[in-house]
Order: sequence, then structure tokens, then C-alpha cells
Amino acid sequence: MIRGKAMNTALTKSVALRETLPTVFGYIGIGIAFGVLGHAAGLSLGLVVLMSLITYAGSAQFVAVSMLAGGSSILSIILAVFLINSRFILMSMSVAQYFKKESTMKNIVLASLLTDESYALAMNKVNYTQGQLSFEWLNTVNLISYGIWAGASGLGAWLGTTIRHPEALGLDFALVAMFIGLVYLQLISDRQLGYGLQLVMIGLTLVLVYGALIFIPKNFVVLVVTLLACGIGVLLKHVRN
Repeated sequence: MIRGKAMNTALTKSVALRETLPTVFGYIGIGIAFGVLGHAAGLSLGLVVLMSLITYAGSAQFVAVSMLAGGSSILSIILAVFLINSRFILMSMSVAQYFKKESTMKNIVLASLLTDESYALAMNKVNYTQGQLSFEWLNTVNLISYGIWAGASGLGAWLGTTIRHPEALGLDFALVAMFIGLVYLQLISDRQLGYGLQLVMIGLTLVLVYGALIFIPKNFVVLVVTLLACGIGVLLKHVRN
């Protein structure tokens, strides 16, 4: 019953709209927080929105603005943003297998607007569609996320004159809360793996993140942990099967 209500099996634009809405609140919260931070760092409303449209990566944008405020060089900022966003290379490769019959241009469009949230929604969706995805569904998810993120960033920059400490309102936790929800949906919907193996991987990933934060630079943490966790996950799944 829960699985039937969690996600529709259709891959249409209207279904994509309904299934993306729960993540919108996370985009709004963290987007406003970024806009406030960007304004505090001296960026105009236009520049805040432009960064959200061009860079379009929450964590990388926060780092970029912080580095700009700290007087870091452009080269170091570019390198930091690349390292943080390098995980999308892996995500795009993972999603590409579902669009082998689509044109190269459509694949580029999907990869360009792919986010952690839309990737998580896509991986959850395939549990209900017998491993199928459509360009219409994922493109709609991406476009909604893209528009909401840019709009929320602009709103945050506009509100920046009155909201000096977004963390006091809990805005900095919005993205974390959204990811917790996405992990939960993946946990209850994955029909190929048991709860036990999934919980082991979640716990192992947390341990890897904690250890990585101690021994390696923060900019490398996401990439290193992603590679390690994926490798271990594939190995455990192979041993289990």
C-alpha cells in the first residue's frame, strides 16, 4: 500500500510535476539561504540569480560565495567548484543507461540540469517502472527544480537586507531534511535489495564521510566517498547475489 502511493508508474509530465513538488520546499529553503548569503557577500540580486542559472549547484555555490567573500583567486574558486561538482559525472553516466535510444542533444539537456535531488527521484522512480525512464518525465523534473532554485535564490537576495542570519530560521537544514526524505523513499521502494543491505550501506557511508572529513580536504570528500561507497556497494551486492 505504501509503495503504491509513494510514486506513480507513469512517466508523463503531469506525473513528474506531482512527484517533484515535495522536493520544492527544500529548494525554496536552501535557495533563500543562498540568496541571503550571496547578498551578504556583496553580490547583487542579478548576480545571485545568474550564478544559480549558470553554476546551478547548491553546495558549490555556497563554497564559491564564501571563497569570493574571503578574497580567494578565481582559479582556486573554479577548481573548488569543479571538484565539488565532479560527482555529477558519475551520476550522469548512471542515468545515461536509461536514455540510450534518445538523441545526443536530449542526453546533454538532461545531464546539464541533473541535480542530486532529481537523480535521487529518478533512481527511486525506476523501482516502479520496471527500470524505465522517459525524457519527458526527467526533463520536467529538472526544469521545475531549475526554475524554483533560481527563483528562490533571487527571493533570498531580495530578502537579504532583513534576514541576516538564515541559520536562526533553520533554512540551512532544509536541504538536509530533503535528502533524508529522499533516502527514506529509496529505502522503502527498492525491490531488488533487502532493508538490511541498504541500512548497512547507509551506515557505512556515514562512517566513510566522518573518516574522510578527518583525513582529506573537504572539497574531495563527496567525490572520494561516492567512489568508495559505490565500489563497496557493488561488491556487497555481487557477494549477496
